[in-house]
Amino acid sequence: MSERPTIYFIRHGETDWNLEGRLQGQQDIPLNDLGRVQAEEAGRRLKGLVPLFEDLDYVASPMLRTRETMERLREAIGLYPNYYRLDERLVELTFGSWEGMTWKEVRKQEPQLAVLREQDKWNYVPPGGGESYAMLADRVRPILDDLTRDTVLVAHGGVARAFLAVACHVSTRHAASIDIWQGKVLVIEGRSYRWA
Repeated sequence: MSERPTIYFIRHGETDWNLEGRLQGQQDIPLNDLGRVQAEEAGRRLKGLVPLFEDLDYVASPMLRTRETMERLREAIGLYPNYYRLDERLVELTFGSWEGMTWKEVRKQEPQLAVLREQDKWNYVPPGGGESYAMLADRVRPILDDLTRDTVLVAHGGVARAFLAVACHVSTRHAASIDIWQGKVLVIEGRSYRWA
């Protein structure tokens, strides 16, 4: 038996800033049309994975893109859209003054800082009040202890990377760069994970 409840982690659907490669961080950007479809697809995948999906706990980051993803996925599987909890600790890490920029723009405007981040993505803190993955991991770690039953978490790519490092012991170097897919379900069981 797993040491903790299973987590069904769903990254929010695509936004226009995702499409443009912009760093969203804590900017409250809504889903685009593809993102809405991805949210519904994630719901269908979840329904196929968990026969008693209505018995799961449902928790989302309070940001607009995650709330809309949660509501669309719940509606897609026949649950009341608004019946879920919010947890502030699930908010995306902030990129500080880099938010709204693309990585290409960051590399052009602040090449030395971009190189420093590439050398140690996990621990690098972006300028202007940014947050490192290490700081994010400290913020989300207590969530694992708070889980009392199998749970659907709708949050962000950075948060998923932090969970993989904290819950599954993925190396911080690998976790900081792993692709987190939209429209799919990241199943975290004990210390293992898989995509569904």
